[in-house]
Amino acid sequence: MDRIPVAGPWITQKEIDYVADAVRNAWYSNANIYHERFERGFAEYLGVRYAIALPSCTSAIHLALLAFGVGPGDEIIVPDTTWIATAAPISYVGATPVFADIDPETWCLSAQAFEACITPRTKAVIPVDLYGGMPDMDAIREIAARHRIVIIEDAAEAIGSEYHGKRAGSLGDVGVFSFHGSKTLTTGEGGMLVTDSEDIFHRVMFLRDHGRKPGDIQFYNTEVAYKYKMSSMQAALGLAQLERVEELVARKREIFDWYRDALAGMDGVTLNAEPPGTRNSYWMVTVILDAKFGIRKEQLMTHLSEQGIATRSFFYPLSSLPAYAELRQAAEAQTRNRVSYKVSPYGVNLPSALNLTGEQVGHVCDTLMRIAGA
Repeated sequence: MDRIPVAGPWITQKEIDYVADAVRNAWYSNANIYHERFERGFAEYLGVRYAIALPSCTSAIHLALLAFGVGPGDEIIVPDTTWIATAAPISYVGATPVFADIDPETWCLSAQAFEACITPRTKAVIPVDLYGGMPDMDAIREIAARHRIVIIEDAAEAIGSEYHGKRAGSLGDVGVFSFHGSKTLTTGEGGMLVTDSEDIFHRVMFLRDHGRKPGDIQFYNTEVAYKYKMSSMQAALGLAQLERVEELVARKREIFDWYRDALAGMDGVTLNAEPPGTRNSYWMVTVILDAKFGIRKEQLMTHLSEQGIATRSFFYPLSSLPAYAELRQAAEAQTRNRVSYKVSPYGVNLPSALNLTGEQVGHVCDTLMRIAGA
């Protein structure tokens, strides 16, 4: 059996045709035709007013923070267990990240931990829909409203997920997405910022194009800003993928079902949660092995790799990373965030590529059970 990939897209002739058409025709007066279709379709899919195509989710978070006026002296709360892209833009704008613990079931930001981290300097919170899962957004929104805290929902990994009938990414003041090549909906590299706020929309549109008004042809810049745009070829690929998004999410959910059924008889194994009222798009099928097996994630990944199975590590707590070693809040989080430090050492993302077969998933599960001695 060929090496089993951990992630990867599902590309059809539709995507190829759209990109080829963009290469041929998306120039001159048609330069933005695919951007407009992609953004309009994305906003409609989420049920929001505005969507702005960008080069990455990281740039979307950066622009959101700038649009809300976040800067030095401000604190932004993030879950301790997420990819650093959630937190890095906080440093870009000179603010301070504060790492809150995660919920033991969803692995997303704990509402209680979020509230415990609030200080007079807290300006925003960035809950993350980790691996396609959803946090308790009702509780998070209530706490944020009471303390007048902005919510930037990091839905980078959660296109197609839902919370009580609302799409992931539509539950905050701003939502942000990633279209990295590993994501369920991909443009190769890319991202999207969505919002219902006209003011935020106009400010982001201004900031993403070197500080000039949209449509300006005089090159008259009123601020030093940024160059954060997506190419027409990426937008064309994204539009084709968006038109197939429910098909893509259905495949992800099917892959998760294969894993769940194959591992149902194995005690001491925890997979991604789907609490009542939510739909998990299962971007990455993730397994947490009970500590009783005595197998930490690094060992498990090595053993699986030796058997031709690619995996990814469950995210290390941000507060444990050398990148934040000098940050006082990181040292405090290391002793405070018990769930993050309990879950992360034993978590692995299993192969979740959209081209997986049931046979491959069966092989992964058989190998996992053999390694664990189950």
